[in-house]
Amino acid sequence: MWEERYATPDYVFGTKPAAFLNAHEALLGAGQSALSVADGEGRNSVFLAEKGLSVTALEYAPSAIAKAEALAAARGVTVDFREVDVLAYEFPQAYDMVLGIFIQFMGPPARAALFERMKTAVKPAGLMLLHGYTPEQIALKTGGPPSAENMYTEELLRDAFTGWDILTCRAYEAEIKEGTGHAGRSALVDFIARKPG
Repeated sequence: MWEERYATPDYVFGTKPAAFLNAHEALLGAGQSALSVADGEGRNSVFLAEKGLSVTALEYAPSAIAKAEALAAARGVTVDFREVDVLAYEFPQAYDMVLGIFIQFMGPPARAALFERMKTAVKPAGLMLLHGYTPEQIALKTGGPPSAENMYTEELLRDAFTGWDILTCRAYEAEIKEGTGHAGRSALVDFIARKPG
């Protein structure tokens, strides 16, 4: 499904980073290491690399990776793109920050398992950054999966990261324009938490 979706000359979600990353740019420090999970066509990982971070990006679809590599080359940055199934991948390294931006292609059991593996990839005192849709997005129909159980709520995210220092956990609506894949009024949630050190 993902290979078919990305096998187009256009960048489905555009080439600019998610507005979430722009809003929290102050957290991005040159020299930090970052892991972008289910990175897609590279818009977020390339932005991180432009900010001076050392970035590893995980993605399943070869067509998305090809576009991500082209974007990185055009912007003059280097990203370690890895073709993997994030639902089966064991993260072997710890990073200063781990990001999951619109990674809502899985239901609750798979999501819980992925979150646990993502936690292991965060260094002590490092950051987890998650951004996605809330269940209210179903009615708006401006992007995302058709299943409400795949969406996030503030309570779900807080519960998933019990014991972490939650810096941001906010649900809201906003107009976004991120390619044709995310366009229009959207029901969103931002979540940032620091791993215990």
